[in-house]
Amino acid sequence: MKISQRAEQTEVFHALAFGQRATELQAQGHRVVKLSIGEPSFGAPAAARVAMREIMDGRPMPYTSALGLPALREAIAKFYRDIHGVAVDPARIVITAGASSALLVVAAATIDPGDEVIMADPSYPSNRELVGSFGGKVVTVPTSAATRFQLDAASVAKAWTDRTSAVMIASPSNPAGTSVPFDELAAICEFARKRGAWRIVDEIYLNLADPQPDGTPARTVLEADPDAIVINSFSKYFGMTGWRLGWAVLPEALLPALERLAMNFFLSASAPVQQAAIACFTPESLAEYERRRVELVARRELVLEGLAELGLPVPVAPDGAFYVYMDVSATGLDSWTFCEQALEQAHVALTPGRDFGTATAQTHVRLSYAAEREELAEGIRRLGQFLEGLRSGPSR
Repeated sequence: MKISQRAEQTEVFHALAFGQRATELQAQGHRVVKLSIGEPSFGAPAAARVAMREIMDGRPMPYTSALGLPALREAIAKFYRDIHGVAVDPARIVITAGASSALLVVAAATIDPGDEVIMADPSYPSNRELVGSFGGKVVTVPTSAATRFQLDAASVAKAWTDRTSAVMIASPSNPAGTSVPFDELAAICEFARKRGAWRIVDEIYLNLADPQPDGTPARTVLEADPDAIVINSFSKYFGMTGWRLGWAVLPEALLPALERLAMNFFLSASAPVQQAAIACFTPESLAEYERRRVELVARRELVLEGLAELGLPVPVAPDGAFYVYMDVSATGLDSWTFCEQALEQAHVALTPGRDFGTATAQTHVRLSYAAEREELAEGIRRLGQFLEGLRSGPSR
């Protein structure tokens, strides 16, 4: 019996691997500060928890449509209208088993062998694996602090070939936590649209992003490009990581293909979770999310100030996703060794840049500030002690 080449060649998601090692250390009795995983400390909103308890009363739970519960699709469409001022037909919204399933079926629907998909380096590692799984070729564009570790229209144009079938963008991004300026995002989408390529935009962290100067929420790409494919999730902004619920907004032409794929790939998302998630859109829940967003801004400032005092530069301050992407090259350690030693010696779990590409693989480390303030302060304190040990210790 053999294991497929696809499985053999798939890279480990190192953030999870470091998280597993952290769990092992905890089992040995160590207190580990986990800053490696992007998991909000808040949990699901109160209304969703109440709704789930009420739903799980023994009533029958049949499958929903492969496209999702109509009431939830309507609630999401209303969210786009009320929060972002964008009209989205609920029929264009597909409910999935987490954003990962949304990305899976979108990749399956849009990528043929030999197709090229442009994405930034650094970027979320699973996207590269999904493209490769369907025979596509990932064209990574090295980015830097000058472009906020994001694509811009000029870099997309330079990477473009006659085999380019899609551009994949995350705004705000993982690992840098930064957004693409809206005009630049619109320009990228227009460039790709005119050439008949898909625009796949991950907006999982959009509603955690800093408001615009006039106080209105960050803008969805759908405002500039109504036919973009948009991926979103209940995991980050809504705090429901383990509930595994996400969605995609699709152009009408793609809906029949997505429905067929969803039927075969995951049949439908969890029926009780979909029903409970409707409670995420009550006024009380939305007010709770805004308080959480403000709290995350405070946590961001705590971390940025702490890292600056330690001499660990963050080349671009995040404005959306709850990550900082810090440069550890001045420590004399590559990012992998830095993370290994920080975990084993200081019991602080971080994620090395290797997860996210090659351009910053050796020099940068991702820290998630989704943890409680007390944990963040303790993590900064321990990293300070760790750095002192590096400076005064013997050989590395």
